[in-house]
Amino acid sequence: MSRIVSSRQLAAACAAAARGWPVVPAGVDSKVPLFEGWDSVATTSQEKISVWWARAPYNIAISCRAAELVVLDLDAAHGELPPAQWARRGVRHGRDVLRLLAHDLGEPDPVHTYRVWTPSGGEHRYFQAPQDVALRNTVGALGWHIDTRAQHGCIIAAGSALRVAGKRRLYRLAQPLLPVAPLPLWIVTALTPPRAADLPARTSGGVILPARRATAYAAAAVRGETTKVREATPGTRAHTLFVAAIKLGQIVGARWLDEQDAVDALLIAASGHEGVSGWTYAESLHHIMNGIARGVREPREVLDIA
Repeated sequence: MSRIVSSRQLAAACAAAARGWPVVPAGVDSKVPLFEGWDSVATTSQEKISVWWARAPYNIAISCRAAELVVLDLDAAHGELPPAQWARRGVRHGRDVLRLLAHDLGEPDPVHTYRVWTPSGGEHRYFQAPQDVALRNTVGALGWHIDTRAQHGCIIAAGSALRVAGKRRLYRLAQPLLPVAPLPLWIVTALTPPRAADLPARTSGGVILPARRATAYAAAAVRGETTKVREATPGTRAHTLFVAAIKLGQIVGARWLDEQDAVDALLIAASGHEGVSGWTYAESLHHIMNGIARGVREPREVLDIA
């Protein structure tokens, strides 16, 4: 059975590469690439892909940077109540929010593009990245239950699989199969990060560090929080991981740390707990994404204490 699954996923990896999308293996039933520095390892080489996927039925991660893609990740509510502004408009899914955002701007719903259904009832919409601006990964920046994958991010391709409620479910191509459309200008504008010159020189708490020092500060924070996650014990893991995600999310919100880097670091730190006392990858991802989203809403002030 594993050989059949591996062949199916090998074919899917080759199909993505044939589109010019560099790929790299992600863990079996996982969203996390196998290699550190995965973004530089991703390839379109059919020979290398064949060697990788001969080893196991790995999932397929596409490097959004190398593929020149921006992917909108639209999630279902799964019982979560939307914010009041969306609840009164009957929103039940990230795709509803995207449609209404477009409508409010007098734009068409950006649905006519390459799309993939996710195992959890979500939807990935693929777009051509703009050439004149480097977009970053975001959580909820566009709207409720809308995340984006762009520079430094990866997206799990059609043909991959995850376990949902104990069942193995596939990422499936939507029908009809459409070409990848350019990212609409209104979304480009909404996702374009402010120029450094536009950022405030001061906050209510002090002076923002120069970028090189803030980068070191962010790296130290990642090391500290991931160490706490790795060393957490059963009974404390959920709280430790959630708090660590909040703290790194605050640095993401201050624009000193890339969101996907924070998510990847926390997932790797938490991976050692998987299978221990019932802990699962899905539980790690749940606490990380909730914590990151909360932290982004409350950016941490990076102070000059020298």
